Amino acid sequence: MKDDRQEMRAVAFRGLHAREGIFVVPNPWDAGSAKMLASLGFEALATTSAGLAFSLGKPDGQGLLTRQETIKNVGDIAEAVSLPVSADLENGYGDDPQACAETILLAAKAGAVGGSIEDATGRDSDPIYGFDLSVQRIKAAVKAARSLPFPFTLTARAENLIHGRIDFDDTVKRLVAYAEAGADVLFAPGLTTRQEIEAVVKAVAPRPVNVVMGLNNANFSLDELQALGVKRVSVGSSLARTAYSGFIYGSEEILKTGTFGFAKGTRTYAQINAMLAGTR
Repeated sequence: MKDDRQEMRAVAFRGLHAREGIFVVPNPWDAGSAKMLASLGFEALATTSAGLAFSLGKPDGQGLLTRQETIKNVGDIAEAVSLPVSADLENGYGDDPQACAETILLAAKAGAVGGSIEDATGRDSDPIYGFDLSVQRIKAAVKAARSLPFPFTLTARAENLIHGRIDFDDTVKRLVAYAEAGADVLFAPGLTTRQEIEAVVKAVAPRPVNVVMGLNNANFSLDELQALGVKRVSVGSSLARTAYSGFIYGSEEILKTGTFGFAKGTRTYAQINAMLAGTR
């Protein structure tokens, strides 16, 4: 049965990519952080595999996060807010292209209106899928996305730069191939210079490009990124790490000095309660 609410979210998410200007899609890691971000006025959200892994007591990037855990998290966040939600689906939870297709359909069933598939294997010995297989995986994901009764926005990620393969030419080659395979948005985490960002934007035009901030030494403003042609900005695990850093610093203060100054300047109990009490 067609879900009109999900279709409305999907159309709204597509609209953000089609309109003039840049937009931010921050990354909550659970229903509570999603509701807080929604209450602040963001227009769409994207999940974070790292943030989810941390919340479950697992390190990220070691293949320990299961597809079941990811899909449940997507559903929890989509249920908590009325905003469009795009899902971080890692490598599709399987090497075979069909695994990518199945994961897209599961994410959509859970309430996502977009999602990303990356070309990282999760194996340190061989971290990036070969070029031909990577393209086939995106083609399978695209086919699954197009089978849905609403416009699912598929993001294809080229992971070379954050896995120790500093091969910019191959990264661009992959992004162009993913765009030609039908991906709606292109994303290469690890871009650090204006020249790199501008080159990616031009290579895949007119398809929109996502850039992540807070991941490395790159620190561009929204105005600067918009001038380079970037359409969408995410923050990956940055907000989750910020929250956990505050928790760690506060805990360390208690242990090391026996003081409680960490609580000064924090949002009050009533303020956070009010953010979470809002309607969807």
